[in-house]
Order: sequence, then C-alpha cells, then structure tokens
Amino acid sequence: MNSSAPGGIGKYLGLALMLPIATCVGYALGYGLDSLFHTTWIRWVFLGFGSIAGILDLIFELDKDK
Repeated sequence: MNSSAPGGIGKYLGLALMLPIATCVGYALGYGLDSLFHTTWIRWVFLGFGSIAGILDLIFELDKDK
C-alpha cells in the first residue's frame, strides 16, 4: 500500500488500536457483569472473548488487503 494514500495512515492506526480496544471492552463488560451478579470470574472470560475477537478482526482485515 502506498503510504502517501489519504486513508493509509488511518487504516493502519485503526488496526493497531483494534486489539487493545477490543480487549478493554471485553474486560469492561465482564467487570460490569461481575458487579451485577457478584462474581469474580466473568471478567476473565470476557477478557478472553475480547482478545479473541480483536485478533480475529485483525486477521480478517489484514486478509482483505491481499
């Protein structure tokens, strides 16, 4: 990809932020559910779901560039 293309920097910046944001959102949802149901394990499950979702989305986005 040409780095001087108008959308190049924004696209790859979005890809770089996708994994940490998905992980944080998964943890935040799990933390909220833990608070609601008075448990301690749901946050870790949703942290895993968020991480997996971020990795899969990153793979699919990079695969579209081929």
